[in-house]
Amino acid sequence: MRSDFPLNHIRGISRLRYRLPALALALVSLGGALLAETAPGATYKAQVARDIDAMKKQIQVMNDMVFSFAELGFHETETSKYLTGILEKEGFTIERGIAGMPTAWMASWGAGKPVISLGSDIDCIPQASQKPGVAYHDPLIEGAPGHGEGHNSGQPLNIAAAIAVKRLMERERLPGTIRLWPGVAEELLGGKAFLIRAGYFKDVDVALFSHIGDNHTVTWGTATGTGLVSVEYTFKGESAHAAAQPWKGRSALDAVELMDVGWNFRREHLRLAQRSHYVITNGGDQPNVVPMNASVWYYFRELDYEHIVGLREIGDTMARGAALMTNTSFTSRVLGSAWPGHFNKAVALAMDENIKAVGLPQWTDADQKLAKALQGELKSPVIGLPIQLKGLKGPAAEEARNTGGSDDIGDVSWNVPTVVLRYPANIPGLPGHNWANAIAMATPIAHKGVVAGAKVMAMTMVDLLTQPALVQDAWDYFHKEQTKEIKYQPLIGPEDKPVISLNKKTMAEYREQLRAFYYDPSKYDTYLEQLGITYPTVRTPGK
Repeated sequence: MRSDFPLNHIRGISRLRYRLPALALALVSLGGALLAETAPGATYKAQVARDIDAMKKQIQVMNDMVFSFAELGFHETETSKYLTGILEKEGFTIERGIAGMPTAWMASWGAGKPVISLGSDIDCIPQASQKPGVAYHDPLIEGAPGHGEGHNSGQPLNIAAAIAVKRLMERERLPGTIRLWPGVAEELLGGKAFLIRAGYFKDVDVALFSHIGDNHTVTWGTATGTGLVSVEYTFKGESAHAAAQPWKGRSALDAVELMDVGWNFRREHLRLAQRSHYVITNGGDQPNVVPMNASVWYYFRELDYEHIVGLREIGDTMARGAALMTNTSFTSRVLGSAWPGHFNKAVALAMDENIKAVGLPQWTDADQKLAKALQGELKSPVIGLPIQLKGLKGPAAEEARNTGGSDDIGDVSWNVPTVVLRYPANIPGLPGHNWANAIAMATPIAHKGVVAGAKVMAMTMVDLLTQPALVQDAWDYFHKEQTKEIKYQPLIGPEDKPVISLNKKTMAEYREQLRAFYYDPSKYDTYLEQLGITYPTVRTPGK
């Protein structure tokens, strides 16, 4: 389905509105309230779609620029500086360093209701450095971070939509407020709960979130995936010479390992819905010194608040037991959290109509060649890029939920009516959190997907601006269905703070190397051109 065809249909409807005979106009004024309400919206949607088409070059530059920065969570310094600079030039007021996070910000424009909040994540993945447009593993910098989840694309999408709608509001003198904000350190689930605690959603009417996908979709109700609390346990013992007098030492590493062994035995007796994983972040200094300090970092995932808290309590019990066995002590700290998501039915239905109107991008043979080559490389089904929409999905069954990851947009969804637009800017069948997921993210596949997603986002904003009943329906669902029996309780404690030291060492190691690969749009049309990559580059048969 071509993304421009349905919009041409909308434009035709808009033109038809002005050619209705007098009798039809009289009927509209007397009893056709729905047509009278939606026809201006159709005109506005066509206008914002045209404006977004006119911004294709700017979208490509924003997308490729953020891809080139490749910054890990809490250290998205260049990304935030670049994006807020664009928004300031467009007349948005920027509040920087919010909620205790140096790279977090809130951009605002307009006045009055409705307040529409646009969010998308900006951080990348460790060790996911990859040359775009190359259908096999070929890192730009070995071991460096890279956009292996495609978070470079969501803010360009939101910014394009916001600019188009802002211009519409100025032309038509429409009341309302637009806000944009980044999901800082989403890969650590480290940011959004702190934005909520700081009050940045208290007066928001609807939150629209964008996230990379391989099709154009939106869901409502209970989402797939889990919630979690992320906890690091640090044990303290006593050092000693590990060969000469080990009996004088108390090994913190022994405590870590015993906790991990205990947890792995306990897994057999936990609910099938749980997912838990850990890494040892500090195992000591060197083998001939009994480790005085050692740390282990856990993700405790479950389907609801009570079970997440229950897993955390079991983890605390395991840590106490390990400390008793090794005559050590321990402390713990929360590094991140996420509620399971629940998304708004009324807004999702409206967004789905806009998805149908926009459709999927028109993929070229080159786009499909890259997709199929990568799918073959990964031994995934070789299906190429999608040519049909998946359609709207409702609440996920419990058995589907425990297969997913977690996203702290769930916390936002329990505070204001929220939906997540997944836009078609990546390739189906990829492993996720991997170098392969970065391959399409600075190519025409991502550029087209972001343009299509920006149209859907802008058109949904138009719905919210022109249909007060939609905002009311969103809150009716939120109060009467979603939160009737379940109330939000943060998984972070009142003393917990964003752990902005995370990823500091890695970014210090790679920052200057990455700087050499920053995109320069003043010299190169695309990032692929700057890197000298032929699109697409696929593996030569037999090699």
